[in-house]
Amino acid sequence: MRIVVHGQQAFGKAVLEKLLERGENVVAVCTAPTKEGRPEDPLAELAREKGIALHQPASWKTPEALELMQSFDADVCMMAYVLMFVPKAVREAPKYGTFQYHPSLCPLHRGPSSINWPIAMGEQQTGLTIFWPNDELDEGPILMQKSCAIGPDETLGDVYFKKLFPMGVAAMIESLDLVKAGIIVKHDQRLDAGSYESWFRKADAEVIWAEPVADQYNKIRAANPAPGAWTTHKGEIVQIYDSQKTEGEGAPGTVVAISEEGVEVQGNGGRILMKRARPAGGDKQPAAEWAAAAGISVGDTLGT
Repeated sequence: MRIVVHGQQAFGKAVLEKLLERGENVVAVCTAPTKEGRPEDPLAELAREKGIALHQPASWKTPEALELMQSFDADVCMMAYVLMFVPKAVREAPKYGTFQYHPSLCPLHRGPSSINWPIAMGEQQTGLTIFWPNDELDEGPILMQKSCAIGPDETLGDVYFKKLFPMGVAAMIESLDLVKAGIIVKHDQRLDAGSYESWFRKADAEVIWAEPVADQYNKIRAANPAPGAWTTHKGEIVQIYDSQKTEGEGAPGTVVAISEEGVEVQGNGGRILMKRARPAGGDKQPAAEWAAAAGISVGDTLGT
């Protein structure tokens, strides 16, 4: 079977690696153009290393892009982490079409920050979807889905790198096997039950100490490692990474303890122990080191 891999970053590279390990016939690799001054995408690097035809069109909406996909004479295109829109004619150029990976249980949490939002919302389960994309955002008939738990202390990094990344690579290969076996599963999504959230941005990652402590903790987990939850001290932003939810009462935003473990801050109905922090212009560091350098004292107030 002639396969086109369309993707980018570490996930796209991992899918290509697995295909090559299996001896699959990858006839082309497509990825986003390399930006000036930026390192080459890992998927592009691997394609060059293995001597696979690499294509990086700036847009897939042109007649030339359609001709390019048609020239591969592919049986299927596997979209592994794609941010560029690919129109229907291009997606359907391969014999069996194109299937795509998305790290959420579609139609829930469609959108670019689909791992952040379920954590921030305090959900206990998420998963991945392999689907046949249409012209909407993360929509189309589903090929398969797999779910996983979100642990009460797991961060964005934990959920993605330990669960959704390896599960996703395996699901892409499993989906290919279904297509090769002639099992083209296409059933309708319940789009009316779905949700679309845009990027989980800096404004979404602000820790509001007057909010319930569970919401604060979920927000910190959802933003670790990116974009990094944050608060302020005397107008200076400090990002919060590793943390722990603890017990205690007091005025929200008050620094109640500083120790080698970190900086404990009062929330609403509990406390947050900041274990690792990053001041503006600085590096990630133990929160106790940040507190010492910034002159933080017990009784100080964080946030506005």
